[in-house]
Amino acid sequence: MSDQVPSRFSGGVDLSTLAAAAQQQAQQGGLGGGGVLAIDVTDATVQSEVLERSLDALVVVAFWADQVPESLQVRDILQRLAAEAGGAWVLAKADVLQNQQLAAALQLQSLPAVVALAQGRPLDLLQGPQSEQGLRQWIGRVTQAAGLDVPQPVDPELASAENLMVEGDLDAAEAAYDKYLKNHPASGEAEAGLAQVRMLRRVGALPDNAVAIADADPDNIDAALAAADLQLLSGQAEAAYERLIGLVAKNFGDDRERLRKRLVELFTVAGTDDPTVAKARRKLSAVLF
Repeated sequence: MSDQVPSRFSGGVDLSTLAAAAQQQAQQGGLGGGGVLAIDVTDATVQSEVLERSLDALVVVAFWADQVPESLQVRDILQRLAAEAGGAWVLAKADVLQNQQLAAALQLQSLPAVVALAQGRPLDLLQGPQSEQGLRQWIGRVTQAAGLDVPQPVDPELASAENLMVEGDLDAAEAAYDKYLKNHPASGEAEAGLAQVRMLRRVGALPDNAVAIADADPDNIDAALAAADLQLLSGQAEAAYERLIGLVAKNFGDDRERLRKRLVELFTVAGTDDPTVAKARRKLSAVLF
């Protein structure tokens, strides 16, 4: 979960006082209407719209204030993500001026602030400005923690870039990924796509016996790089990593750095959550340090 989660969340936050107050106000006619994707809440409606709703669904509360533009940006991004999720989780938008009791109960310290609730209790907290990519990743983590199977929406720009790659238009795919990364520099998916495009371009120029050539001349760095590309593409990732790590151990200076960079690029193609990548990273670190 987020490294910004305050330690007070580990034992849960007691919202019973706030819930009781909200329930009393609701009985006096203070309850507002509910929505499926996104709702506006106040202290008077938090009982039904946030606490009770979170018993059956994940509720993400975005606190905002007109005086804090970054909080408005986070709120609007989350509204788009809630629409993409199609009701898998609910966004509750809370103006801090109208939700002072809730903000105090959650002990918020700054804006922007986003709190995820499940089973009537806080699950995770984000504070400070957030990028769209960061919010997407956070939503993925909290939905998983809440036990929800939420299909991740497909970014149309990334989908277009991937289609170009599949169709073999590598120049256009590379340009599309480059453009996306300029606007979303933290996108691991775009970095992986770009690395894959570059690998495919290299592999397209290789002879079919590139692995055999490298095996016959194991100290040839160019041959090893070519063979590693072909091995990764053919599902022999561990063999590809072992080949290059072995050469990293034998070389120094520019040659070692060239090999290290190619390994990092191949790790990016496979994905950081790949167990084979994690194993190879440990081996590479041991050789380098």
